[in-house]
Amino acid sequence: MSNQSVTDCCAPLACEPLSDAGAEDLAPLFKAVADPVRLRLLSLIACHEGGESCVCDLTDAFDVTGPAVSYHLRILREAGLISSERRGTWVYYRVNPQVMARMSAVLVPAPATAAGAVT
Repeated sequence: MSNQSVTDCCAPLACEPLSDAGAEDLAPLFKAVADPVRLRLLSLIACHEGGESCVCDLTDAFDVTGPAVSYHLRILREAGLISSERRGTWVYYRVNPQVMARMSAVLVPAPATAAGAVT
């Protein structure tokens, strides 16, 4: 999935329907965050001071085993939502802002019109 192809093919859902190719490109991203543990992991990494988080910090935040956290991190990494870097015995994760921007751009609501505005 290229940055350019998703940007070109995917206008906000409220403006026009997704093309088949656009839906195929975006579905794995949304599927990756459609799990509560993965969504929370993504949030913890994104909000961590310095923009990156050590796996040691992430594991303690959940009531699941270390291998389960590693599995969820792998799913996020394979989807391109996060990247990782090994430093000695620890792995550090950071959010991929370009991928997050592509996902959020598709979810932008249509501007409210005077007739459709909620008061």
